[in-house]
Amino acid sequence: MRNFIKKLGHNSLDFFIYIGGVFNLFVNVVFQIFMPPLRKKEFLVQVFKIGVLSLPIVFLVSLFTGMVLALQSSYQLTKMNAQIYISSLVALSMVRELGPVLTALVVAGRVGASITAELGTMKVTEQLDALQTLATDPIKYLVVPKFLAFCLTLPLLTVYSDFIGMIGGYLVGVYKLLIGSTIYIKMTFDPLVFKDIFTGLFKSLIFAVIICIISCYEGFRTEGGAEGVGKATTLSVVTSFILIIAADCLFTTLFYFMFP
Repeated sequence: MRNFIKKLGHNSLDFFIYIGGVFNLFVNVVFQIFMPPLRKKEFLVQVFKIGVLSLPIVFLVSLFTGMVLALQSSYQLTKMNAQIYISSLVALSMVRELGPVLTALVVAGRVGASITAELGTMKVTEQLDALQTLATDPIKYLVVPKFLAFCLTLPLLTVYSDFIGMIGGYLVGVYKLLIGSTIYIKMTFDPLVFKDIFTGLFKSLIFAVIICIISCYEGFRTEGGAEGVGKATTLSVVTSFILIIAADCLFTTLFYFMFP
């Protein structure tokens, strides 16, 4: 029993230390954003890496998701002779939930892991220490351009994902389920309201902060050589996934129950 309580105390302490470290990094990054100079060239490079290079995989994931949504919903709606609502279901599902969440998960797996591995390698090879000896703040130099790029590109990728998902549903609805093209497009956009679009974009911004801060924090705390880099990368992706799903649940509850 003593060992159990001792282990529980250590785990609780580690948890709060982790939360404090992540919050401290976030506050430091926000503060450094307003401190000149801004590395514009590095910012554009990160926009390219995070946004442009993610377009193909986001395209495939969103397209097939929209197609699967249309096919699965048609299975029940056809029994009730309500196929016309397939387009509305696909549109609302993509804009409210699947677009932001799937895009964030894809970016966390593709870009977040890369950032953690990059910073972790710099940490174990003492490159971060070298930056500090040159009077260069690693957070300002390395994290701020990534943070700004994430906050810009992930909402844009989410809009792209929503649109591609709707196209996937359109292909199934019009060419497989034989719904009229005009009525399908009309029923896609009619149910959408500003709150639906705002919620998806707002959540994507929160997901961008989560991915960037967690990935950078895990990179900065890496130790143990190449093995440590691998562990930090895995932990970064897993933690980002969990926090993305948890944040999605939280903000869905906030927007659709507290502000109906």
